[in-house]
Amino acid sequence: MNRTEPLVLGIESSCDETGVGIVRGDTLLTNTVSSSMDEHVRFGGVIPEIASRAHLDAFVPTLQQALDSAGVTLDEVDALAVTSGPGLAGALMVGVCAAKALAVATGKPLFAINHLVAHVGVGLLDGGALPENLGALLVSGGHTEILRVKSITDDVELLGSTIDDAAGEAYDKVARILGLGYPGGPVIDRLAREGNPKAIRFPRGLSQPKYMGTAEAPGPHRYDWSFSGLKTAVARAVEQFEAAGQEVPVADIAASFQEAVVDVITAKAMLACTENGISNLLLGGGVAANSRLRALTEERCAANGITLRVPPISLCTDNGAMVAALGSQIIMAGGEPSGIAFAPDSSMPVTSIHL
Repeated sequence: MNRTEPLVLGIESSCDETGVGIVRGDTLLTNTVSSSMDEHVRFGGVIPEIASRAHLDAFVPTLQQALDSAGVTLDEVDALAVTSGPGLAGALMVGVCAAKALAVATGKPLFAINHLVAHVGVGLLDGGALPENLGALLVSGGHTEILRVKSITDDVELLGSTIDDAAGEAYDKVARILGLGYPGGPVIDRLAREGNPKAIRFPRGLSQPKYMGTAEAPGPHRYDWSFSGLKTAVARAVEQFEAAGQEVPVADIAASFQEAVVDVITAKAMLACTENGISNLLLGGGVAANSRLRALTEERCAANGITLRVPPISLCTDNGAMVAALGSQIIMAGGEPSGIAFAPDSSMPVTSIHL
């Protein structure tokens, strides 16, 4: 196996995107994604069974398109990498089974990759080597986490995460409350520009002293988030306007909700960074497309002397290129293949970078 500049094919199927990416070393050759989002719109969220079936339909065409786009054949590929977790169990199973079938058919070594760490590894495809003292703020429909990354291949620590809804999930639920449709992120971001972010003071979850504690005596959720109470507060606000016979100020609610989300996310991320010696921060995940999150993260990083790095949107959302990128780093670091006996793990911890 080529360990100096391996040609790696990565497969991603943890949610509703079927992704196949191909990298050579840390150079991106192709990032091909087929999304089943349109099939979930009428349900107001991702339906796991529909997502799994969509992966089955999309995998072979997406694989072929990726190979054609990169101008390579399966024979030329040095290794395969696949997301083995975390994610939706059925969706993960489709990608893992496809990757195992390819590994058996081609004889190529297979690496089972952590989805969250891959979101960090994708930074290597846009900006080169990852800096020291690195943290990662991952915000998506399924995840809201702050990580400390000492080594992308063997030392990643979870500093904080959401204890209930992910930020993207909260956006979708609030969009449903406001009658804005699915997905909620883009439409709330757009509407928020027309509203007043200070119109309603929505709660910032887990920010009370009993949860935060101090730097010397940290509380139980110092770096954690909670968005379920915020979602409930939005619902109550809407109910109050309706009960009073008033028109619901949708733009103001959208703006106030969004401000509550990005304020608490960035505040806690800055706290985690400054208290853990993190001077470089990578922002990733689908919600990294949110204009207010990007702006406030940039502003607060600058105020705290932290260098911010945000990959292009196409690399922030779930994709196969990030899986290939992390697989390539593991190969170049001398990591061993996973074989085909592993099982996907829907709650795979970040400390398990590869199986």
